[in-house]
Amino acid sequence: MNAQITEEELAALMKKAAGITVAPEVLRQQPETPFETLGLDSLGLLGIVGELENRHSVPMPPDAERCKTPKQFLDLVNSALMAGA
Repeated sequence: MNAQITEEELAALMKKAAGITVAPEVLRQQPETPFETLGLDSLGLLGIVGELENRHSVPMPPDAERCKTPKQFLDLVNSALMAGA
């Protein structure tokens, strides 16, 4: 299993956990766009964190659910996954 979460996977998780449809290209081209602007609230982000913990069997950092942008989230989560790999 790939230890890095991509924009494609994050977009799929946003759809699954929160019902928010965002194109991976948007996450790639505008990584500093706040999740709030994309329609993802803190509960949706918490659902994504839980899904990643279940999927990868690695606890996510406590700050993961407080990330404000896709870039911040991916940087933090990918660092945690690499450390736990």
